[in-house]
Amino acid sequence: MPGFLPENGPRYTAEEVAERTGVSLDQAKKLWRSLGFAEAGSEAVYTEADVAALSTVTEIMATGVIDFDLAVNLTRGVGQTMARLSDWETSALLHHVEQLGSPLDNRAFVGAAHEFAEQFNKPFEELLVYAWRRHMIAALARLEASQAEDHGTIQVSVGFADIVSFTALSNTLSEEKIGDLVEIFESRCADVVTLQQGRVIKSLGDSVLFVNDDPIRAYDTAEGIINVIGRDPRMPDVRVGLATGSVVLRLGDVFGPPVNMAARLTAVARRNRIIVDEATAELLPPEQFEARRLPARPVRGFGIVEPVAVRRG
Repeated sequence: MPGFLPENGPRYTAEEVAERTGVSLDQAKKLWRSLGFAEAGSEAVYTEADVAALSTVTEIMATGVIDFDLAVNLTRGVGQTMARLSDWETSALLHHVEQLGSPLDNRAFVGAAHEFAEQFNKPFEELLVYAWRRHMIAALARLEASQAEDHGTIQVSVGFADIVSFTALSNTLSEEKIGDLVEIFESRCADVVTLQQGRVIKSLGDSVLFVNDDPIRAYDTAEGIINVIGRDPRMPDVRVGLATGSVVLRLGDVFGPPVNMAARLTAVARRNRIIVDEATAELLPPEQFEARRLPARPVRGFGIVEPVAVRRG
């Protein structure tokens, strides 16, 4: 497709790409896979643009700023992010074409999507670079503000918002309505998280994982999600769990007991209610919040746990 595919078509094998970029064949293949693209055996399917992309990575490694393992991690992050963004963008384009109203056969339909993509290709690339730089500044600011001894970990409140009975609900809806529901859920949650200065870590269709440095803002995020989703009669009910503690940052994701606890708590939360772990409850000022301990119950991976239901006093 003009504007997306390189002007010069396929001409290099994997061995030739490795030779031109100055890495071993195994390294070239690993970098290529980390970008999310399948290998092509001995066929000449790689372009000048492919060689240039791998050369960019190897040139950075040659400066000593990063080693090969870090290069693989970073390219994997780029590949996964761009793959999801491309699917998201294509879905939006197709939806836009459908809304034009006039019926099109498949060939004309895809052609119209290509045409729309061409119209904002260049400005969209500029937006991507701007957003990446802006988020990089914010990430470095968070690193600077972090008091953790190990910069690979941070102390946060983790929230997990989950649509109640999504599987059963999805069995009663058309594919289009399921897509609309997921889109509204994710976009409304993202708006609330951003308003409270938090960060969406990932969306899983029927659930959203977010973090916030401030437990009060994390609670306000949870309350806001319930207000814009669970209190809307057109939307399904939700449950939100919050847990606080140290998490590991890796490849744009977070890992650790608070993440698992927040997810587990949604299983015991009532509809349109917020349930938290003891660590979060202790950080919420008693003059602002009412806390009520719930009966102890087994929580997978944590043994017997006493969840805490909280609300603003």
